[in-house]
Amino acid sequence: MSVPSSTYRIQFTPDFTFADAEAVVDYLDALGAGALYASPLLEAVPGSTHGYDVTDPTRARDELGGEAGRVALSKAVRGAGLGFVLDVVPNHMAVDHDDANAWWWDVLRHGRESRYAHYFDVDWDSGKLLLPFAADEASEEEHEHYRLAFWRRGNTELNYRRFFDITTLAGVRVEDPEVFEATHGELLRWVAAGEVTGLRVDHPDGLADPGGYVRRLKERSGAWLVVEKILGVDEALPASWPAEGTTGYDALREVCGLFVDPAGEEGVTALARELGVPVDFAAVEHESRELVAGTILRAEVRRIAALLRHPDRDEAEQAVAEVMVNFPVYRSYLPEGLEAWEAAVAGAASPAARALDEQVRADPGGELATRIQQTSGMVVAKGTEDTAFYRYTRFVALNEVGGAPDRFGVPPEEFHRRAALRESGAPHGMTALSTHDTKRSEDVRARLAVLAEMPDEFAAHVRRWTAEHPIDEPSLNALAWQSLVGAWPITADRMRDYLDKAAKESKVRTTWTDHDEEFEAAVAAWPDRVLDGPVAADVAAFVDRVVGHGWSNALGQKLVQLTAPGVPDVYQGTELWDLSLVDPDNRRPVDYEVRRRLLRRIEEGWLPEVDDSGAAKLLVVHRALRLRRERPELFRGYRPLPAAGPAAPHAVAFERTGVVAVATRLPVGLANAGGWGDTVLPLPAGEWTDVLTSRPVPGSTSSPRLAELLDRYPVALLVRGDL
Repeated sequence: MSVPSSTYRIQFTPDFTFADAEAVVDYLDALGAGALYASPLLEAVPGSTHGYDVTDPTRARDELGGEAGRVALSKAVRGAGLGFVLDVVPNHMAVDHDDANAWWWDVLRHGRESRYAHYFDVDWDSGKLLLPFAADEASEEEHEHYRLAFWRRGNTELNYRRFFDITTLAGVRVEDPEVFEATHGELLRWVAAGEVTGLRVDHPDGLADPGGYVRRLKERSGAWLVVEKILGVDEALPASWPAEGTTGYDALREVCGLFVDPAGEEGVTALARELGVPVDFAAVEHESRELVAGTILRAEVRRIAALLRHPDRDEAEQAVAEVMVNFPVYRSYLPEGLEAWEAAVAGAASPAARALDEQVRADPGGELATRIQQTSGMVVAKGTEDTAFYRYTRFVALNEVGGAPDRFGVPPEEFHRRAALRESGAPHGMTALSTHDTKRSEDVRARLAVLAEMPDEFAAHVRRWTAEHPIDEPSLNALAWQSLVGAWPITADRMRDYLDKAAKESKVRTTWTDHDEEFEAAVAAWPDRVLDGPVAADVAAFVDRVVGHGWSNALGQKLVQLTAPGVPDVYQGTELWDLSLVDPDNRRPVDYEVRRRLLRRIEEGWLPEVDDSGAAKLLVVHRALRLRRERPELFRGYRPLPAAGPAAPHAVAFERTGVVAVATRLPVGLANAGGWGDTVLPLPAGEWTDVLTSRPVPGSTSSPRLAELLDRYPVALLVRGDL
């Protein structure tokens, strides 16, 4: 198994193809990346900008350059000495009533007799396959093997498993060995040929048997393997999974939280309460999950309830919904994780919950147990990430995939403890700060973290701005002002698209399917009114007040991520400042020529200022990635290095094995206190050099003053001896 020193994520689209990626391989090599990490590359729905809607898993996607383009890219990557990590989509395939998916089309023609009928997770005992793609009831049609139905029937009558609430993505029965071979044969051929060295598994929680799948994939590939598993704060991957780790959302929470001031919670909460924003996260989360289970995922609840041996169908449905709503984590993996199952059952009040518990415990590998576990993750994800996170907008820097919005930051002691656990338990798992699924980029969160240090000042501005340009829904109003500050400068079009999605995801005043046209029009008009009016100047002035501190946080969290235990991923383009919001905003084109020019200057010895160009972040990324790739022996072990002196809480530092990372945290408080003063950082014995500046540690003492060590940048990366 070849473990990459780091990964660099690239989002392939019809506008960024295999040939385009091939053209930047030399840049990734110069940057210091250990592997190119690709979004899904198999044939997908025409025009798809993400590739998760696979239609044919047996060939490389034509719109990206087909097999010839893929082979050429793989050759270039190998020629540069880089690894190639591939995103794998085992849970679902794209379907519709057209013939883009040949397997699905054969099922529509032949029904249960199709050779592919068992490839998809269809409830054939319920009758014809329901296709909820008709525009209205008048367009419905009674075909031999399927029924084209009004699209609104999908959420209550659908008889095939899908990806969350997306009816055009049908669940695949990858637990069947034949289906596994059919859907993974081409990918495994690429691995066997040495063209793919690592695999990232998308959404394993949707599978009937995630552990069995991971074991089979690891056995068949032998590749470095990480899974997109969203862990609870104190949850670990099941011990029986032979994966190196997760895709890093757990590390994201820890690293970003390190730069949030817990002392700001009271002021932030007071503003939210004043604006009418809910401040009880547990209540919002529970309400949101109940909404999802009772509406957009009602079909899944009904299918599971039909498996429960209980005479009252309504009570059975209630029990199923309640258990899934009350899961303390995304799902259990019985017989592992019994505690999560017990907690979910204990939270259900329905009389049928006991019968459900007994039936599941009696047959933990049976269909009822399997379906309720693989569906609970859907309820949790849609209810928490895609609903509650848009309703509970007290402080949105914390509202991230894998995050815990009710935990206001991560104290250094907790961060160090969890980093040491990662080093001992999953040192080869991925870590991340930005991904294609994050609600906002790492640099937006870094700037928003500053607000926790000045909650009263921010509150005064929000009161004034809201009085001028309110959004008539408190949670969205609070989200809008935080997003505007976090992503400033931003165009009206980008802000409009973001707010439209946020309003519909929150499901408070409007939804994707049931529109409040008047409210949506008011929200759509808000960005132009704000950006074209006098409030814009006040927003700009406030951002000027916080932007430098945001840069300090951004550099700090990036250095910590790149040097702490785990395999760090750099999401495309984020080696410079990136102020993206949720997808599709974070899939905008990346200007690699600008990055090439700046990197070339850095390689020639330029030490950029910390300014709008973002070159200082590129310097940090470049130097850290190159060091990880060239001297992997340094990045082992983990030991906190506490600073000493009056400003000690503003420094976070740790040693691996001959390398020390130092970052500034809570920069507003540091500035208000007058700087570092006499605060020092005791170092292990030896002579140390800062990799970022190529300077020896000031005075070559064992306890340098942080005022000198961090006089150029708010971060330092130290190695023993000369460079």
